[in-house]
Amino acid sequence: PATLRGKGYEEFLPLYRSRRRWSDRVKELDLPLFPGYLFCRFDVHDRLLPILTTPGVISIVGAGKTPIAVPDEEIATVQAILRSGLPSRPWPCLTAGSKVLIERGPLAGIEGIALRVDKTFRLVVSVLLLQRSVAVEIERDWVRPIPNGAGPRAVPLDIKPRVLKALA
Repeated sequence: PATLRGKGYEEFLPLYRSRRRWSDRVKELDLPLFPGYLFCRFDVHDRLLPILTTPGVISIVGAGKTPIAVPDEEIATVQAILRSGLPSRPWPCLTAGSKVLIERGPLAGIEGIALRVDKTFRLVVSVLLLQRSVAVEIERDWVRPIPNGAGPRAVPLDIKPRVLKALA
């Protein structure tokens, strides 16, 4: 990521905190929320060679040779989850379920899919292009259902982010 930044690109590598247990100790590690992927803002009409020749970059995610942008609202939602400080972790991508809007708490204004796992409520937000999701624990009384998928969205950003396939 630092190499891309040095080339003038804005990159985003979302990380989450994970506890790993070894036989003699427990250690907390920062791990990629979407292993093997790095987000980068760039103009597809500029030369792509500086990005593709960056060490660790394998390809730009897209359809054939055409890069596909990740919707701004999906990036803004992942950033809001990370800024909230709430425990989050990778989650299998879900496309079905009840869409909800967070009305209270540090994620107010965010929408996603609500789940209940082991008496804990979670909000699942997906980055559909990657077929990956992130889950964050929430309070049940923070949410309200969104009928027919209508409702407010996360605040969009300026330039369309793209996804780079990177070495894991």
